[in-house]
Amino acid sequence: MFEIGNSLREARLRQSLDFPAVEQGTKIRAKYLRALEDERFELLPAHAYITGFMRTYAEFLGLDGGLYVDEYKSRFVVGDEDQPSLRARRVPPSRGGRRHRFESGVALLALTAIVLVTALVIAAWKFGGSGGESVPGLKPAAGTPAQQGPKTIAAPSNKPGRAALVVRAVKGDSWMEVRAGAGTGKLLYGGTLERGQSQRFVQKKIYVAFGNPENVSVTVNGLKMRLPVTSTAFLVTPEGLSTADTAA
Repeated sequence: MFEIGNSLREARLRQSLDFPAVEQGTKIRAKYLRALEDERFELLPAHAYITGFMRTYAEFLGLDGGLYVDEYKSRFVVGDEDQPSLRARRVPPSRGGRRHRFESGVALLALTAIVLVTALVIAAWKFGGSGGESVPGLKPAAGTPAQQGPKTIAAPSNKPGRAALVVRAVKGDSWMEVRAGAGTGKLLYGGTLERGQSQRFVQKKIYVAFGNPENVSVTVNGLKMRLPVTSTAFLVTPEGLSTADTAA
């Protein structure tokens, strides 16, 4: 017992023959040759055609045509020779059909994944709130409009009753001395603040003196302060900034 269709196909492939070449040599249409190789005998016109085509195809490939016809009759034909009929058989899926189903399955999985991801994105957007929370340290891209929300003019100190002083050297270097309370208080910082550098201090009252006040930018509790050009020493409180000579 052997597989008729597979045997014919293997013999054809060993000789590197395609269906157009076999069709020309046997005068059998290519669709019937494929039906023989796939054992889809119900696609052929009649019993006489099946046995005739099978014998011709097998002998064209150098095989024993009678052996193939006998195998076909023993496995697939019931009844007498005058009125034969084909036994019901399970038709094996063609290679093309398996490949088509595989590709369809892959496409279905991809589509399902896309739908799932889209649903997750929509759910995150819907239930994530519209508060417009910003990520710390993340600067909005150029051209991106600022998120809508309440505008904050000043960033208050996180410690009530204290002054948050931020000094940044913007135009050049500047020597700076910072003390807690007054000019005789505890030294918080003493040295040169180089251009681009900044320092932050939080106290109830802060004394600060500059070597080059025109080179620095000062903010108190988020509000930018304009330094008087007539003084180099200042007192900082939660209410604002004043020159050290007039603060007392």
